[in-house]
Amino acid sequence: ALFEKYQSVRAFALADKTELEKLIYTTGFYVNKAKSIITSANQLLERHSGEIPRTLHELTKLSGVGRKTGSVILGVGYGLAEGIVVDTHVGRISRLLGFTLKNDPAKIEKDLMNLIPPDRWIEYSHLLIYHGRAICKARKPDCPSCPLKKLCPSANL
Repeated sequence: ALFEKYQSVRAFALADKTELEKLIYTTGFYVNKAKSIITSANQLLERHSGEIPRTLHELTKLSGVGRKTGSVILGVGYGLAEGIVVDTHVGRISRLLGFTLKNDPAKIEKDLMNLIPPDRWIEYSHLLIYHGRAICKARKPDCPSCPLKKLCPSANL
């Protein structure tokens, strides 16, 4: 429904904030997100002729876009890996696997970027996000079914 109503950057820039909030309500933090979407759409029109930048540096200058969002846009949209997406699943599972001891996403990302080959950064994030949702759930990990249990120092703890 969101992309049926707003089919271009210009349409997002001109969006009614209240209507946009209703469409993105289920994502959480919808008031701030609606404001950021409208602001960043205007920034894209003003700074980039409505085109999405292809660098993390330029993306993170947009309202509401941090390293995680910028890396998702580059990876999913363009197949470019300038960083590793570190959400709660990636951070938690990377700690369980012993790949990092850090809790801060930027520090986790740095540790992972030193371990994971750059051509695997996009895939790594997607796999761990899926793994965290399907098998290694925070409240009830399914260690017996886990394909990583032989490698995981945290299995069955």
